[in-house]
Amino acid sequence: MERIILGIDPGTNIMGYGVLRTDGKKVEMLALGVIDLRKASDPYLKLGHIYERVCGIIEGYLPDYMAIEAPFFGKNIQSMLKLGRAQGVAIAAAIQRQVPITEYAPSKIKMAITGNGNASK
Repeated sequence: MERIILGIDPGTNIMGYGVLRTDGKKVEMLALGVIDLRKASDPYLKLGHIYERVCGIIEGYLPDYMAIEAPFFGKNIQSMLKLGRAQGVAIAAAIQRQVPITEYAPSKIKMAITGNGNASK
């Protein structure tokens, strides 16, 4: 059964995304990119841009599922709050388009990709 999966690595300066098509054991990369938000100084405009871009990606690829990295606790609470807002806006875009969402811990994503849950970015 063919499935299209949108993966999101949330961020308020750079948000990464990838779109995969899976068919059994076969996996094909359809798109890969970043949403670069560093030029926007207004944090609310950044959130609006995230929402618009994620909606556009969803409309372009019609994913069956969205996988998003769960926020992790860091030393800077303000950074964590900003990251949570970016994640929330991406989730809202998926909900509005009725795309089911699954959250994954960063270590689980690293383990799946590299075989090491403590790998560097």
